[in-house]
Amino acid sequence: MNVEELVRDSLRDLAGEQEPAAPGFADRVLAERRRRRTRTFASVAAATAAVVAVSVAVPQLVSGGRDDVRPSGVTGGHSLPVTAISAGRTVVAAYYTTATRKTGKGDGVAERTYRLLDPSTGRYKKDNRWSYVAVAPGAKTAAVIERTLPASRFGLLDLTTGKVKQWFDVRTGAGGLAFSHDGTKLVITTYDEHPDVRVRVENGSGGVDPAFMEGGTSRSGYMIFDLESHNGSWWQIKPNRDVPSRADFAFTDDDKAVYAQVVGGNDGMEEFYNLSGKKITAPAKEKYLRWDVPARISPNGELAALGLTKEVNMGKKLPGKSYSSIRNPLTGKEITKVRGGQLLAWVDDHRLIAWERTTPLKNAGYKDHLVLVTIGSDKVVVLSGVRDPDDGPQRLAWEPVFAER
Repeated sequence: MNVEELVRDSLRDLAGEQEPAAPGFADRVLAERRRRRTRTFASVAAATAAVVAVSVAVPQLVSGGRDDVRPSGVTGGHSLPVTAISAGRTVVAAYYTTATRKTGKGDGVAERTYRLLDPSTGRYKKDNRWSYVAVAPGAKTAAVIERTLPASRFGLLDLTTGKVKQWFDVRTGAGGLAFSHDGTKLVITTYDEHPDVRVRVENGSGGVDPAFMEGGTSRSGYMIFDLESHNGSWWQIKPNRDVPSRADFAFTDDDKAVYAQVVGGNDGMEEFYNLSGKKITAPAKEKYLRWDVPARISPNGELAALGLTKEVNMGKKLPGKSYSSIRNPLTGKEITKVRGGQLLAWVDDHRLIAWERTTPLKNAGYKDHLVLVTIGSDKVVVLSGVRDPDDGPQRLAWEPVFAER
């Protein structure tokens, strides 16, 4: 049976549960990727003035072809991955857990603990040095910020050696980082105060809620840093009450602008700025996107990942099935649905990595795991062990950091 027949059969099986795919959809699903992002090699100079490349070469141990899928093992009785999780050209290059540390004022600070993928061994290794990590295309270099936030510098970390190749000063208070899709730039979100402060909440009887709530934002602006010239331009942003305490910027799909989360207003859940500090309207292909669906635009630019649209109850003992929307990015019109409760990253033009529920829908809490889902198929491939988002203050509910390898 060839690929066309498999997709045809899968679409027929799914037809009873969802709307029919739009005309020409199968052709788009089966088409080869027509738009390839150019991945350039960003280089930086070492402190000794010797030039060292920010390598975005494909790691040998976690490399794979278009159809290569590698689930991970997990640690003991926990759900934390041990070996590399990857599918096609997409890899979980790092992941982190979060715990709230109480401060002397009775409030707290949410702190991340990262586990970074070593390209030479294909295993994740705990690294307590960093408050924030962004991984470059190629999954061999990461941009890192030290524990104390906001920070006065960021570094470029060799993921194989675990050593910082060079530090760069950021006098405006770095709090978050994101690489451009071509790996040549960083957007650095700056804050006047710690972006992860948590404030305790007192109940009506004078007690203290064990949970901490986010405080107000202190975001001050963003810097576009060129990794080839080592030059950066910082742009100030006026305070906005609709911005959460941590509202980091990331690059749009074409790397021509940056976006961040907002929680109110008339422009949906995101705001956009150009690379020169000016607020702009959403780019044509991103105006229907939402912050809580990280996958965003497919590699060929023809499909947009949107949120959960349907859940099917499978019974008291079986996990429910979740479906998310795949839409035309220019019109916002739904093309089809795909399995997965939250779409996290595109693997290619017809497969994505998603969180999928592992507990029945009737349960008050829920557990989930990473899965590989395919447009036109109701099947999923499990990629990770089960995590528990409701596991309490220890927060072993790890969050993945994706990169193209």
